[in-house]
Amino acid sequence: MDSAEKRQSLTRLLSGKSPNDRNVLDQVIPLVYDELRHLARRQLAGNRNLTLNTTALVDEAYLKMVDQEDAPLGSRAIFFGAAARAMRQVLVDAARRRGALKRGGDQYRVTLNEEGVSADEFAFEVIELNAALERLEQHYPRQAQVVECRFFGGMSTEETAQALDLSRRSVVRDWTMARAWLYRELHGRADNA
Repeated sequence: MDSAEKRQSLTRLLSGKSPNDRNVLDQVIPLVYDELRHLARRQLAGNRNLTLNTTALVDEAYLKMVDQEDAPLGSRAIFFGAAARAMRQVLVDAARRRGALKRGGDQYRVTLNEEGVSADEFAFEVIELNAALERLEQHYPRQAQVVECRFFGGMSTEETAQALDLSRRSVVRDWTMARAWLYRELHGRADNA
């Protein structure tokens, strides 16, 4: 099946289904699996030392989406927005587990090397980004949704606008504002510490 046929099948499957029709997810996943792997690969790029690989990230995100009370149906953009949120949750959970293990939760000691330090730094960055994103969400929920779609979901401006039912211009404005706010939160705190 070529990409045009996949898109048509996906659109047919997602449109007109009730939010509780979880069986549709089982039909959707094979159509979008390669795209989800691409998103996961982008999320893990440069952080190969993290114990999570692309297949595990996609699989864990799928399990989180299936466990939701309302399946993310309605459109391609809504589905990928939900996938982005699920991948964010999986990455944060993995980073927290790594942090707990580093503090002795595993009772197993290993020799530190440059790869271990790199993975630990990435885990710390993911946790810090998530905390900053949660603070952004408290003050500016719509901008936080834009960050999830753009950063974690790898969505274009147009796809984000469609997923959130916003104008393209609003997405650009929200993305610019959110990036500046997050930069100040992440770097301003380090400078003032």
